[in-house]
Parts: sequence; structure tokens; C-alpha cells
Amino acid sequence: MNIGILAHNSKKSLIEDFCIAYKGILMKHDLYATGTTGRRIENVTNLHIHKFLAGAIGGDKQFMEMIGRGDMDLVILFYNPSMVSPKEPDIMDIVRCCDQYSIPLATNIATAETLILGLERGDLDWRAQFRQED
Repeated sequence: MNIGILAHNSKKSLIEDFCIAYKGILMKHDLYATGTTGRRIENVTNLHIHKFLAGAIGGDKQFMEMIGRGDMDLVILFYNPSMVSPKEPDIMDIVRCCDQYSIPLATNIATAETLILGLERGDLDWRAQFRQED
């Protein structure tokens, strides 16, 4: 499965910790991330990450294009809802895109853990069939 990973600057350490904790599951899938997030995850986990541009300079748009093509199966997006910064991509665009194309989305650690453990159990195997029907 193709898993997208994004994190605002204030959540980069959390996404690193998440990826360390679930490395065994993540290593079985193709991982995509915006540039800085992807490099940080690679550095702490040695997982291979397909990297887009940094979110602030178009990586978020590349992400949404992949979702729109039906090539993304799961998105983990950690953001700080109390901080709005023009340097950070507008997460609501990504949320809307995931909703439009029925992509499972986690925006916090609790839902991310639920989705990643469900992925390991096979709860998201329907995504493969969903892609074949397109």
C-alpha cells in the first residue's frame, strides 16, 4: 500500500517517534512524504521514503495530485490545530482531497495508531480492490 506522511514543523518529532514505533509495519509499504518530513523519517528509521517537495513550496500539491490519481491508500498528517502559519500548507485542502477520494486519513496520534494497526491486521485490504476498479 502507498502511505502518505506529512507533519507540520511543530509535529516533526512526533511523526519521527511514530515511524520509529511502527517501523516494522511501515517497512512493508511504499512511503511518501513531503521533503523535510521524509528526510527526517529516513534519518531516524532508515526506511526508504519517496520524497516530494517541501510542503510550503508545493509538496502538498504533489501529494494531492497522487491522491487524485488514486495512487494513495492512507494518509497520516500530524498538524498543530492551534497554530496557523503561512509557511505551512493548508491541511484542509489535503483533508478535503482525502474525503473526496475516500482515502483513510489520520490527523493525530490516536487515529494514526488505529489506522496503522488496522493496516497490519488487513482491515485496509479493500484499498487494493478499490484501486483495481478505477
